[in-house]
Parts: sequence; C-alpha cells; structure tokens
Amino acid sequence: MTHHPFPSPVLAALSILSVMLLLGACASPGAPPVAELTTARTSIVQAESAGAVQLAPVEMLSARGKLAQAEAAARTEKYAQARNLATEATVDAELAERKSRAVKATKAVEELALGNAALEEEIARKARP
Repeated sequence: MTHHPFPSPVLAALSILSVMLLLGACASPGAPPVAELTTARTSIVQAESAGAVQLAPVEMLSARGKLAQAEAAARTEKYAQARNLATEATVDAELAERKSRAVKATKAVEELALGNAALEEEIARKARP
C-alpha cells in the first residue's frame, strides 16, 4: 500500500482550490466600501446637526478630510485604504458630535448653576428681616 500525502484525490483538489481562491482574494481589490462610506457621511451629518462645525471644528475638519480621501481611494479601487479612511472619518465625526454635545451640556450646567445662585440669593434676601 502506497502512502499519499493527501488522503484522497478529492481532498487534494479541494486543498488546491482553496489555496487558489485565497490567493485570488488577496489579489483582487475586493468589494467597494459602500457601507463604510455611507456610515461616515451619516456620522458627519449627525455631527453637523449637533453643532460640531462651531463647537468641534478641528474634529469636523479631520472627518471631512478623511471622508474625501476615502472617496478618492474608492474611485481608484483602493478599497482597503478607502475602508480604513471611512472608518477613521466616522470615528472623528462621532468624536466631534460627542464633544459638541459635551460643550452644550457644560454650558447648560453653568447656566443652571447661575440660576440656582440667583434663586438662593433671592431666598436669602427675602429671609432677612
């Protein structure tokens, strides 16, 4: 009985086919990052609506720049690069949105504190004989 490196010719063929598919997948540009680009655009719009253009301009500039780079990379079929840049744009836009919401919340707390101080002063004034 001879010993074959593969248990059967079918398994050998499947192994070769698997390697060929793997190599082919590495060589092809892959699918365009449509979902990632859409998510980045949506995140930028949400950040803009939260006031990030005024309250987090650096982060917004970064998000927009990375989205533009991602779109350019996608047009030249550099899909992995486009996907990475779109993801970075999303993260920057989300940071901008959170930062602007935090700034707004801080301002609201400061206004409430001033209002409370005014009320306490009014109560103290009325309590005096």
